[in-house]
Amino acid sequence: MPSPHEPHGGEPSTRDGYVRVRGAREHNLRGVDVDIPRDVVVVFTGVSGSGKSSLAFGTIYAEAQRRYFESVAPYARRLIHQVGAPKVGEITGLPPAVSLQQRRSAPTSRSSVGTVTNLSNSLRMLFSRAGDYPAGAERLDSDAFSPNTAAGACPECHGLGEVHRATEESLVPDPSLSVREGAIAAWPGAWQGKNLRDILDALGHDVDVPWRELPAEQRRWILFTDEQPVVTVHPVRDADRIQRPYQGTYMSARRYVMKTFSDSRSPTLRARAESFLTAAPCPACGGGRLRPESLAVTFAGRTIAELAALPLAELAQLLDATSETSRVLTEDLKSRIAPVLELGLGYLGLDRATPTLSAGELQRLRLATQLRSGLFGVVYVLDEPSAGLHPADTEALLTVLERLKAAGNSVYVVEHQLDVMRAADWLVDVGPQAGEHGGRVLHSGPVADLASVAESATARFLFDRSAAPAREVRSARGRLTVGPVTRHNLRGVTAEFGLGVFTAVTGVSGSGKSTLVGEITDSLPGVGRLVAVDQKPIGRTPRSNLATYTGLFDVVRKVFAATDAARARGYGAGRFSFNVSGGRCETCQGEGFVSVELLFLPSTYAPCPDCGGARYNPGTLEVAYRDRDIAQVLDLTVESAADFFADVPAVSRSLATLLDVGLGYLRLGQPATELSGGEAQRIKLAAELQRGRRGHTLYLLDEPTTGLHPADVEVLMRQLHSLVDAGHTVIVVEHDMSVVAGADRVIDLGPGGGDAGGRIVATGTPREVAQAEGSATAPYLRRALGAPR
Repeated sequence: MPSPHEPHGGEPSTRDGYVRVRGAREHNLRGVDVDIPRDVVVVFTGVSGSGKSSLAFGTIYAEAQRRYFESVAPYARRLIHQVGAPKVGEITGLPPAVSLQQRRSAPTSRSSVGTVTNLSNSLRMLFSRAGDYPAGAERLDSDAFSPNTAAGACPECHGLGEVHRATEESLVPDPSLSVREGAIAAWPGAWQGKNLRDILDALGHDVDVPWRELPAEQRRWILFTDEQPVVTVHPVRDADRIQRPYQGTYMSARRYVMKTFSDSRSPTLRARAESFLTAAPCPACGGGRLRPESLAVTFAGRTIAELAALPLAELAQLLDATSETSRVLTEDLKSRIAPVLELGLGYLGLDRATPTLSAGELQRLRLATQLRSGLFGVVYVLDEPSAGLHPADTEALLTVLERLKAAGNSVYVVEHQLDVMRAADWLVDVGPQAGEHGGRVLHSGPVADLASVAESATARFLFDRSAAPAREVRSARGRLTVGPVTRHNLRGVTAEFGLGVFTAVTGVSGSGKSTLVGEITDSLPGVGRLVAVDQKPIGRTPRSNLATYTGLFDVVRKVFAATDAARARGYGAGRFSFNVSGGRCETCQGEGFVSVELLFLPSTYAPCPDCGGARYNPGTLEVAYRDRDIAQVLDLTVESAADFFADVPAVSRSLATLLDVGLGYLRLGQPATELSGGEAQRIKLAAELQRGRRGHTLYLLDEPTTGLHPADVEVLMRQLHSLVDAGHTVIVVEHDMSVVAGADRVIDLGPGGGDAGGRIVATGTPREVAQAEGSATAPYLRRALGAPR
């Protein structure tokens, strides 16, 4: 009988401490063979689109997940067949894996910091067992302290803490207008709004006097009545058409808005309805979200709603000062809060809603929860945990990764941050470039050994100690004043931004950067045209993609419609759209994918069984342009398409801007669901750059370097600086010190996060801010301005 350390049946041993990948071909990987050690911190890096995520997530994590599914039930095996296994020869030595990616779940106002971290459960238990109850009150179950259960939720606001109300001011913003002129702005537009005005006229109300001149009683009835009278309407005849009398049903403005807000499936209509409502704290619970009997229980003199609103750092201090009788419960809660504080998130409160968190904050909260889970022997696969982190917070992150490793786990991290790479035990560098020019493992070994790999784009930044080239600081040709701003943790903050220069807004996580920059609107004097380029997805389904978003696809469809084959068949440009019936595959309705519902798991997409992901029906695919059908053209990378369409000016112009922002590796038809936040942001920037720029434009970018390798950051910064050289203004919220060092002006917020932040600590040129006392940014900016790049 072989010893446990000997290979079994000629295979490499699964106990020799390595995960061995053989023949990985996912996305652009070229039959990759690589051995990666377990029980250490491994960083996967490489330029954007090189294939590092395909190796870490698309191959290693996907295979671990597939094996888990296989062990669950035959039902799950059938689903795996639909979803597809990763394209890999074999993987040996692979432990179970836990993935912590930056994708958001669907935002919901009921999901909060407390629910994501399970801290809410511990706090509810504390109140249930150790709370101070009013005399004679019965002890409550922990469920009674949750706004998400029937036992705890305030019956008035259903546990949301606020009620939406319609007021005369919100429904009629301009009382100088008459009803016929559109005084009731909350009513729908077009014929539906005209219909309601005609019904009011038929009911005997004067629709031609200014709203403010109508008697108060009438105004109240028009806006707020629950009656729905039916009346015969004799519409005013238009000269060009005959309009017959009809029976019209009246609906008050409030009733229309509330019905649309609660029932409409259209996000646009709901958002419009919400704009005519005022949100106010629920009068029954005062915003506490709970029943009166739950809010009557206190701990350390405060209700559970008051404790949930405290920053976690403050909550931990308060728990320190509690009595011995509740020591066991408070110690448990404090031990769960500790990793959240360690990750620099002490400024968050338990009641902070998940949709208001950045992707980086959300991932770190999940990471903090894993620290407490006590799992060992698993592979944690993390997606850029340093995203959205100030360098000061990155140091805390490295400590947490080491602790996960010390607990007996393997930590595999996809990362671009140089300090995270330097702290790794093992580095896997994928490249050398993106897309079809990448997909090879250039180095798998100790970090220091990468220095000798000439092909590596990473090595240049990791080991090059030459000083960054000095950039001449531009002078502002005007000032933009923002504030005073009092919002979130900002208290009366006024900031001055230079016009015609590049400004970086810095500060630790939660210091108030995004809040300050969010106050810049096109109504401020000096802004001119405002372009805010955020990281929100360019679409939420595979139907939206790079080609459709940039308008590139409209030109490509016309090119196909102009071919002899298309003309002979009578195919117009619409035939080559996958968004309308005619040319598309009807099984998947042109998505190329079908949604597969997984029991107990999020639904996923699998290639369409009929078109195999091509999106079109056979008739459409018979038309070729230069020997490629429309599906094959959508499969081209931006770089390949630039050569293919070199003589079609309208297409090559769009492709050139995508190449300029470093997106040459993306496929034209790459679904929006496969794009990172950083990629989505650069696609938006490219779409903006291809428009003719007339007059001054202010570009506002929130962490544009997220998800970018240092080599790609250089490409992007060249573009942004060229915009400033052309006379425009660029303002970026940024943590990458190489970007901050190259700015003309820096505004540093802090000194800490949450209540410890919200002030402008320093402002000036990068060299001036680097010398500022009390700035968390200064030491890192000094380092970036010095020798190391």
